[in-house]
Amino acid sequence: MTRASEPSRRTVLAAAVAAAATGAAATPAEAHSAEARRGHTPARAVDNHAWTSYADWRSGTAKGTRAVSGTRPGLVIASPAGRAPYSDPHTGRTATWEYATWTSPVHRLAVPATEAIASWNARTPAGTWLQVELTGTYSDGTATPWYVMGRWAAGDQDIRRTSVDGQKDGRSSVWTDTFAIDDAASGLRLVSYRLRLTLYRAPGSGATPTVWRLGALGSDIPDRFTVPASAPGLARELKVPRYSQEIHAGQYPEYDNGGEAWCSPTSSQMIIEYWGRRPTAEQLAWVAPGLADPQVCHAARNTYDYQYDGCGNWPFNAAYAATYRDMQAVVTRLGSLADLETLIAAGIPAITSQSFLKSELTGAGYSTSGHLMTVVGFTADGDVIANDPASPDDAAVRRVYRRSEWETIWLRTKRYNASGNVVSGTGGVCYLYFPAQPTQRQRQALAAVGVR
Repeated sequence: MTRASEPSRRTVLAAAVAAAATGAAATPAEAHSAEARRGHTPARAVDNHAWTSYADWRSGTAKGTRAVSGTRPGLVIASPAGRAPYSDPHTGRTATWEYATWTSPVHRLAVPATEAIASWNARTPAGTWLQVELTGTYSDGTATPWYVMGRWAAGDQDIRRTSVDGQKDGRSSVWTDTFAIDDAASGLRLVSYRLRLTLYRAPGSGATPTVWRLGALGSDIPDRFTVPASAPGLARELKVPRYSQEIHAGQYPEYDNGGEAWCSPTSSQMIIEYWGRRPTAEQLAWVAPGLADPQVCHAARNTYDYQYDGCGNWPFNAAYAATYRDMQAVVTRLGSLADLETLIAAGIPAITSQSFLKSELTGAGYSTSGHLMTVVGFTADGDVIANDPASPDDAAVRRVYRRSEWETIWLRTKRYNASGNVVSGTGGVCYLYFPAQPTQRQRQALAAVGVR
């Protein structure tokens, strides 16, 4: 769970949310509900695009990078474009690195967006790391700055993986891992973007990161307190390992002290192991002997964002999952529980982000300003079967939550907190982890929810 003191990724929309809450005109959410009642399906409000193929990697602008073909095409350093110093704000160390860059072609968003979130899949051997940046064009034809969306390495020995605070131009800002238009009510939108990837290595080492997937989701989710109910369509439960975050309370203060702060890495580890991957004994050797589920401690360490001061950075969790053999991972937004049913039917569980009061989710027994849990199936009545890491022990992790309640707390973009103030919701944020070579059925399911 996210600590209540941490700013929401959607804080920048608070003024617009408050204004919408008092307006007399029909809100986008009301229009959406009316369409649903008339039997119309609203256009998908998310554009999730990625560069993954050999042709994709050859289509960008390379300065010192090279596309690699094969069963899993990628991008590597060929001949460095130069050297640059990097002063790590979290260690105080300054080092010089060789670097090479790749800049994507312009991607024009099918959905002019109020928010964008980048994600990537890569391997970073010792002595290497990478940076992902985004720039775009606003709907009025002007350009954003280049925003840093993450500085990342799989380990923490060379640099400390980090988001970058304080990035803004008076029209948009980056909040941890999310680009956001400052005033969505103004009508300003992001209509296109490019991503820039910078690969770093120790001078003269010959090592290189390998990047297999780079992309971003752009979204314009209508402001809404409620969502139209979806009809149940599937009864199935996937056998996903069950891990509690709460048994780790007080462990490793340097990684946000375990317990309720570890919902995201705990959820990530469940799905990683569902796909048959797990850390080796050598990778777990640093964990204190006798701790239960040491792989959860490992996941926390390897998703920790030193600027955010927590393990809840969405792209960092996806990037961690993709460090395992032949795994892909993306951050996206889904539109309904029907989307999750499509994935579950193909054998793909999902990690979802939601916030709620204790009274809003029957059986949860807690309130949260932000929490990740793993959806593993649906009952015959259509209720959600979730592996909820906010449980006292592993045996208690499996929960069944009422469909209508769960769908609302996950998909809404605004809600009332315990003080009666209007605050934000995540609008259907979801992590998807799946094999690098999915089956045809899995590929079709992913495409159906906008992921390719």
